[in-house]
Amino acid sequence: MSHFEKYKRLIKLSFAAALVLVMSAVYGYIWINYYNRIIWAPFWRRGNWMMIFIYTLLLVFFNYIYGGFRIGVLERGNLIYSQIISLFATNFITYLQITVQDKRFTTFMPLLANFAVSAALTVFFTYLFSQWYRRIFPPRKLLLVYGEHYDYHLMEKMNSREDKYQIVAREHYLDVFQRMRDIAPKYDGVIVGDIPSHERNRIIKDCFSLGVRTYSVPKISDILLRSSVELNLFDSPLLLSRNNGLQIEEEFGKRLMDITLSVIGLIISSPVFLIFAISIKLTDRGPVFYRQKRLTKDGRVFNILKFRTMVVDAEKIGGPQLATEHDPRILPVGRVLRSTRLDELPQLLNILKGEMSLVGPRPERPEIAAEIEKQIPEFRYRLKVKAGLTGYAQVYGKYSTTFYDKLKLDLTYIRNYSILLDLKLIAMTPKIMFIKEASEGIERGTTLTEEEIRGQRTRPKRQDKEGR
Repeated sequence: MSHFEKYKRLIKLSFAAALVLVMSAVYGYIWINYYNRIIWAPFWRRGNWMMIFIYTLLLVFFNYIYGGFRIGVLERGNLIYSQIISLFATNFITYLQITVQDKRFTTFMPLLANFAVSAALTVFFTYLFSQWYRRIFPPRKLLLVYGEHYDYHLMEKMNSREDKYQIVAREHYLDVFQRMRDIAPKYDGVIVGDIPSHERNRIIKDCFSLGVRTYSVPKISDILLRSSVELNLFDSPLLLSRNNGLQIEEEFGKRLMDITLSVIGLIISSPVFLIFAISIKLTDRGPVFYRQKRLTKDGRVFNILKFRTMVVDAEKIGGPQLATEHDPRILPVGRVLRSTRLDELPQLLNILKGEMSLVGPRPERPEIAAEIEKQIPEFRYRLKVKAGLTGYAQVYGKYSTTFYDKLKLDLTYIRNYSILLDLKLIAMTPKIMFIKEASEGIERGTTLTEEEIRGQRTRPKRQDKEGR
């Protein structure tokens, strides 16, 4: 590995700090030379520094929320997108702040210029830094250890980040289990796939003793364990897992937030509601809303509301199925609604009624959930909380994320729930609305096979030593 490995965090921190300082300096110039001269009560030296400091804090906050500081983790395009959306949010709130200070809606053109210049500098410096970063930190050469189900989707995802990872060898766990201490040091890391717990734990321990990093695919039990409460009542550590969903005070706070924010959301989005309602009605004179049976907490069934994005009686064409990327049943306005996820907006009414929450697992159709549970019985664990308009799996997953991985993401949310986590996921939702891979349809959708549900493919046949 690179000789600079031990300085990696310091290098990333230095770049992030330099980028924030440059953006703050650009804003400082705009504030001092324009806005501070036109507001009714101009600031002096300390006041000017305070305004720049507040802008810097906002910039740091939104970059933290949207991932603008995840240098070396996000791919370059996603990193730049995160930084630009952070800039936009910072400048938008700064404009509201200036409006309150000036007691009138002043011109936003200087802040628009500030955004444009800062965005251009962000793209330029991030691109140059990424090129240099890749040169001094080459991709890690990894060994994939797989089990009875070949971890094809995992390998595909890792290979999509060639700037970070290169899977240079693949081995079945039975072939390397006893030889791990000799094999592991040849690689920069070991990916431990979905293999039996005993063998997985042994491989992880061997790699730990050798100082070789491991990337492990968590099992459902791992997610439950790592979110348990540590008890130090005796000299033997205990992990307490209550397994009851949310506590009563958490449910009360969540419901209060749901009512408040959904009412605000309905008021703000009312013009959008009207525009899309008219557009849908004028397309084919059909109903504006689409109702469908979905599951929420404790398996209760409710009618979810959506803007109708398909032709009337779309399910009569080919029966119930998931929409594909180029589905001919989708209306023209429906493609816009689906690509931005604005077809989900009427679910604010479901939230007001108490059938859904702002944040939670996405509600599945009863028949699809029943089919998934045949392969993944644990899928019903998602029903320990209300279904949500947005959620952990929606923010960190994709439309095409396998049901097995969605379950893991949803359980991570349920087991780590807090009001702050809800607010963070709500703040992150606008970022994913315009990412195509987060909202696009799947390529095919009439039948859910076990491999599609779990995101795995049957492993290739093990060959003898002469056949390798």
